[in-house]
Amino acid sequence: MSESPARRSGFAADVLKLASGTTVAQALGVLIMPLLTRLYGPAAFGVLALFTSVTSILGVIACLRYEMAILLPETDEEAANLVGVSLLAAGVIAALSALLVTLGRPLLLRLLNSAALGPYLWAVPVMVLSSGVFYALNYWNSRTKNFGRLSAVRVMGAVGAHATKLAGGLAGHATGGMLVVATLLGSGLSAGVLGRRIWRDDGALFRRSIRLSRMRESMARYRKFPLIDVWSALLNTASWQLPALMLNYAFSEAVAGHYALGVRVLQMPMSLIGGAIGQVFFARAAEAQTEGALDLVVKNTFQQLSKIGLFPVLAVAVAGRDAFSVVFGAQWAQAGVYAQILSLWFFCGFIASPLSSAITVSGKLSFGLLMTVLGLATRAASLLVGGLLRSPELGLAALSISGCLVYVLLLRKVFAIAGVPAREALSSLWQVLLAFAPAGSLLVLIQILRLPPWITAVAMGLAIVVYYWRLVRRDAQYAELVKRVLSRAQSRR
Repeated sequence: MSESPARRSGFAADVLKLASGTTVAQALGVLIMPLLTRLYGPAAFGVLALFTSVTSILGVIACLRYEMAILLPETDEEAANLVGVSLLAAGVIAALSALLVTLGRPLLLRLLNSAALGPYLWAVPVMVLSSGVFYALNYWNSRTKNFGRLSAVRVMGAVGAHATKLAGGLAGHATGGMLVVATLLGSGLSAGVLGRRIWRDDGALFRRSIRLSRMRESMARYRKFPLIDVWSALLNTASWQLPALMLNYAFSEAVAGHYALGVRVLQMPMSLIGGAIGQVFFARAAEAQTEGALDLVVKNTFQQLSKIGLFPVLAVAVAGRDAFSVVFGAQWAQAGVYAQILSLWFFCGFIASPLSSAITVSGKLSFGLLMTVLGLATRAASLLVGGLLRSPELGLAALSISGCLVYVLLLRKVFAIAGVPAREALSSLWQVLLAFAPAGSLLVLIQILRLPPWITAVAMGLAIVVYYWRLVRRDAQYAELVKRVLSRAQSRR
């Protein structure tokens, strides 16, 4: 059985709606990155990676997860008080962060093993506050369904951050500190502009609704978010940020910088396409669970994710080093090696992360938490092995293998919950592998003959373009998606 054409075309349309909000900001990052990597060295990006890791871990709990509850109340007045609670929590967490970086500065710098980050520790609490404010306003914006406003704000923040990085590098200040300041500026700009526009539209509602007594009532009513959900979010974020911290501690900022660039390139499709598909899948899985059709939704989503994600991942696994050296500059070839090692792990995550909503829909929350803890433990153990052996490559290889195994366990559980035979779902992987075989053989041959790296990069790019062109021509879902993209682009002219 298969999903109806109407349902399939709706899937593509829903993904387009969700992905379009961040497409421009993501595209700006892609376009400017080859310029930035020629201005800033790996050590500078390593400093930014450390800063991002620390602030991401603190930022995800800045609002004590009360921002997640803003969508739940029936009345806007109660939701407004939750916005007030979230902003108050962000202020408190930021103040505690300031106290931490002030009193614990020597210990913190020893743990991070980065003297270069020392002059910019002041930016940590500012970034935590900015992140918390943006999270709270973002969920209020989602409640009011003003997605166009959020899209414009994200673009403004991206433009501000990238322009500052580029200007600083061209002016001769190509340091990790400049990247930190530019990132902080972009975050503050996004939060400030979004806050101003929300206040303009909804300020009257906030003024008449927010009261200290009502905020206390909201805190009590939704107390499960800071008591329970905050730990899951903290563990999940820490598991993703841990590699950069451990690589810097065990090796150097340059190693962390190479890792950060490799991961950023691999994460782009996950954060844009995978994230959008995950949101669409969540909504459809909840509906399908009650209708007894969860198997169809899981099978179709797995097949579409496989078709979208596997081919470019295989190309990176074969030719990542040469591609990175051409696109980002010769000094970033090692980042390409790291991307080759980690590529299959990120593909497994690209597949498993969206489908993991089936576990939430089915109420198997304890299994989801177990997978989060297992992921954190295996990542820490893998990198510890790499540090003891003094080899970042071995550590990342262990990280990739163990990460793939964790995601396979997660997928097996999803298939079991949905009642999907694994062999039936995995057939789409074999189709992509067969499609990749000619291109992969060509890429391997080019490297055996030791032809210039630009030939490998061009061949890799052409192979990916041809693959997606054929995919669009053969599959009505992707053809419909492209048509919608083109029509939307024309309507904006």
